[in-house]
Amino acid sequence: MLNAPFGNGAELLIAGFALSAGLTDVVKASVAGSILGNTLLVLGAAMFAGGIGRTSQKFSATGASAKSLMLFIAVAGLVMPAVYDMTILGDLRSSNLALDELGLATSLVLLGWYVAGLIFSLRTHADVFSEPELADAGDTGEESHGMSTTAAVLLLLLATVLTAIGAEILVGAVGGAARAMGMTDLFVGFIVVAVVGNAAEHFSAVVFARRGQMQLAINIAKDSSLQSALLAAPVLVLFSWVLGTPMNLVFHPFELLGLALAVFAVTFVSLDGESNWYEGLLVLALRVIVALATYFVPA
Repeated sequence: MLNAPFGNGAELLIAGFALSAGLTDVVKASVAGSILGNTLLVLGAAMFAGGIGRTSQKFSATGASAKSLMLFIAVAGLVMPAVYDMTILGDLRSSNLALDELGLATSLVLLGWYVAGLIFSLRTHADVFSEPELADAGDTGEESHGMSTTAAVLLLLLATVLTAIGAEILVGAVGGAARAMGMTDLFVGFIVVAVVGNAAEHFSAVVFARRGQMQLAINIAKDSSLQSALLAAPVLVLFSWVLGTPMNLVFHPFELLGLALAVFAVTFVSLDGESNWYEGLLVLALRVIVALATYFVPA
């Protein structure tokens, strides 16, 4: 509940500055890249790091399947505006008022679904997403914590504020850096900016996986992806309407295909309720393949 929103706060701030600067394509690419990064990079790294020195790590297959289904439906909600654009307007570059209004209406539905998902995972079915009682022989037990919850929340808030300062600098440098290194807006948003925005989730998930808390690592990765789809994307659409330059939810075909592959990959890898370092490496390999293909997409 705490790690995902504070981690995604950096992504939201980066995207907000970019949206104010008129970099709409970078913003949409960063949202899609955040979902891809959390499902492949963060989860893959956690499985790989947590699996080193262990035969396997257990987690709730039921909880993982529920999160995967939620992620699939969330991505489907982001895909439908592109389907409308392709079938009604003829291509993914056309836009009209109806498409912008479809994005706004979809965003409101996603926000409502986000609230329902919180009730489901934190109240009515919280036990499904808790750590399984089975643990590896090498896992550590209870650990002492030297920081109170209030202090931890304040520290996370301070880190988010500092990230906002860095975010403004980053967005100002995106254009020049992209041209100097031969990167397209698609690659910058889908791969580079997403890595920066996911740094908090990446670090936390790997640390918890190394401690033997694979369930928590999976929850962080998948919840962060869900928050990107159900919270960050809708909030940015609403913000764009406030700015007077509505942003639709039509994504690049490479983004859509990458998201579909990511959802299928994490669904299959979590079916049996356990993970190992090799499965993590396979998930990371898919992330690298998608990144390489995106790099060679012409501007």
